[in-house]
Amino acid sequence: MIDLKLQNKDGFARAGFLATGGIEIPTPVFMPVGTQGTVKTLEIRDLEAEDFRIILNNMYHLYLRPGVDLIEDFGGLHGFTGWNGAILTDSGGFQVFSMTDLIRVKEEGVRFQSHLDGSYHFLTPEKATEIQYRMRPNIFMAFDECLPYPTTPPKTAESTEMTLRWAQRCKTRWLELMDSDDKPGEKPVLFGIVQGGTDTEWRKISASKTVELDFPGYGIGGLSVGEPKSLMWPSLEACISEIPEEKPRYMMGVGTPADLVEGVARGVDMFDCVMPTRNARKSTVFTWKGKLSLKAAYFEKDERPIDENCTCYTCRNYTRAFLRHLFKVGEITAMRLATIHTLHFYKELMDKMRQAIVKGEFDSFRTEFRRTYKDSLLKPQQDG
Repeated sequence: MIDLKLQNKDGFARAGFLATGGIEIPTPVFMPVGTQGTVKTLEIRDLEAEDFRIILNNMYHLYLRPGVDLIEDFGGLHGFTGWNGAILTDSGGFQVFSMTDLIRVKEEGVRFQSHLDGSYHFLTPEKATEIQYRMRPNIFMAFDECLPYPTTPPKTAESTEMTLRWAQRCKTRWLELMDSDDKPGEKPVLFGIVQGGTDTEWRKISASKTVELDFPGYGIGGLSVGEPKSLMWPSLEACISEIPEEKPRYMMGVGTPADLVEGVARGVDMFDCVMPTRNARKSTVFTWKGKLSLKAAYFEKDERPIDENCTCYTCRNYTRAFLRHLFKVGEITAMRLATIHTLHFYKELMDKMRQAIVKGEFDSFRTEFRRTYKDSLLKPQQDG
């Protein structure tokens, strides 16, 4: 079961509560990505300290190892990982289709070669549904084809229509699994995925026809895959207007701070992205002014925290100089501390947007954010 209660709207921006598995998740929400069952370098208590209530796990990676049988033996992902918050699993569509040289796509499904050992696997919409269902997340995603950018009009049409047929197959199998499921607790909930590339007409068609299948929620996929913002935002606008007000809207794989603000402004409720934590592990962190590279030479003697206005554990206890030192000498602690800060920043950004929507002040928040935030690496004179 999943339930979205909207608390307030400010323009198209929405604030509410998403309830699943006895967990209430304030929206809009950013979901940290725990690809292999955990957010890299962090422990559960780190996520709990920041009050994250939902994370994303990736079916493709967990299917390859440790395998669905082992996860099922533990009662599902919650029992296996120890995470008590909500879990959303991605169907693996993006991962499979990003391996262009290792896949073969046809109507029945996708044949792909494992990046781990070269073994061959065949993934159908039904199998992707079964695997995720057996992992027992709270929410899982339909199997889709993620189009690269650019894509020809004929390929856009062909792929979008096939994704719609796959969505129907996923839903049919999900209903069958629920009917035969006698395990205690809430049953996993399936979201459909809207595709259509950067063609606004196909985006509308994909959204309206996916909505006709009546999923509990909807992912908006295939954006932020290399297309310019001038095409990304019209593509989002074209399809999000087709999604019913009472259903959750999830913009998949989109995650720069500026993109989160713009996505919320257009009515998105849920986001995920590997970029912030991946960047943190490589020494790039976020502040309210923009990004910093902690390996930069000008931080060698800097006694300030990453962000003087930040209350995260890292900023309360460590200087930029020490963090730079840790990165330069290759200490694992550097990646952990940078990740803690970055996820604290993301949580605070979502909380502030939510508060602004509730107060009817989102437009002012968005204007001020655009004025002060630089979506590029800051230089010393910008950071002072």
